[in-house]
Amino acid sequence: MKRNIKYIVVHCTATPPEAKVENIVRYWKEQLGWKNPGYHYIIKRNGEIVSLLSEDLVSNGVKNYNQQSVHISYIGGIDKNNKPVDNRTPEQKKAMFNKLVALSEKYPEAQIKGHRDFPGVIKACPSFDVRTWLKDYIPEGVT
Repeated sequence: MKRNIKYIVVHCTATPPEAKVENIVRYWKEQLGWKNPGYHYIIKRNGEIVSLLSEDLVSNGVKNYNQQSVHISYIGGIDKNNKPVDNRTPEQKKAMFNKLVALSEKYPEAQIKGHRDFPGVIKACPSFDVRTWLKDYIPEGVT
């Protein structure tokens, strides 16, 4: 069944920037008991995008909105005191921007939102204002 994607949701892992993808995935399975990961895509510090789940399947990104969402996250989002901070590398920003462009072309009706922009969410995730960042971000090589 084809999903009706209404949202492209940006997340942070809320982990130290050094966190490894396999440890994050293990946490979801072992600690939270999730069958599917929290995101469809995760962006490593070097900008590499790792696909965790087919977009045809539902991930666990935003309660009550997962059926109609595709989720993308960067590794990081907190400082050493577990306080929210936008600690994306330039490589993560570039990869995220390019992936969001590709997803918005694939799902032209979908809104791009941060996790914290959904009703009832009391998290800082993704630790930056997605709308402002997209408006102000200038990709490398663009003048």
